[in-house]
Amino acid sequence: MATLKDRIGSAQPTIGSWIQLGDESLVEILATGPFDWLCVDLEHTTISIDQCGKIIRVADLAGCPTLVRLSGHDPSEIKKVLDAGAAGIIAPMVNTAQEAAAIVSAATYPPRGTRGVGLARAQDYGIGFPKYLDRMERDLVCIMQVEHIDGVNNLDDILAVSGVDGFFIGPYDLSASLGHPGNFEHPDVVSALERVQRTVARPGVLAGIHVVEPDDSKLRRVISDGYRFVAFASDMLFFAHRIDEVSATIGKIRKQGSAT
Repeated sequence: MATLKDRIGSAQPTIGSWIQLGDESLVEILATGPFDWLCVDLEHTTISIDQCGKIIRVADLAGCPTLVRLSGHDPSEIKKVLDAGAAGIIAPMVNTAQEAAAIVSAATYPPRGTRGVGLARAQDYGIGFPKYLDRMERDLVCIMQVEHIDGVNNLDDILAVSGVDGFFIGPYDLSASLGHPGNFEHPDVVSALERVQRTVARPGVLAGIHVVEPDDSKLRRVISDGYRFVAFASDMLFFAHRIDEVSATIGKIRKQGSAT
């Protein structure tokens, strides 16, 4: 069976979704759906390490690999989410090759890296470490999030770091780093995104992006642009948009009722 590492290494795009709410039932629904992977967001949510571990277990049982978007570059957090069974990590705000190398080191065991050896769920609770070690050497996924102009300036060097599988662009933070938060029409922001797009178009580069709104046309567009690692909406946004639709339907029914 192909691993997530195998799939992201192919020419076909993978499509995942974001976990923001931390509810295990919603995770199970998403994990049994069409997604190639799920990503638990520890950076912009209140999801704890304990909740993260439970989410990973639920997704694993449904046959869906899980990545974790870290809250920062803390080696202790990297170790904990991988020990919980995550297939890999997405590291936020990576601006230099040195930062990327330190993150990869924290995620990999000696002699290649500096990750401490623990016996937890990922290692079959202490009886499967040799098998896990072999699997991690082959299948660990490390994605660097580039969301600052410094990261764009250093993107080639970041991608050249051994163990980095690809990058994930953060357009909003990138625009903010240029002094124009959310203004994607500003010439400085347009120029930076054009530079990123040239990298996306290069053969062999794994580029990722988050289509935040559950918009089919935007999903098709970013895949057409060359992104092969695409997050589509999130548990929160799928739910919120569906509630909006239901609210509109109920509003119409009530309006019709009051007119009779």
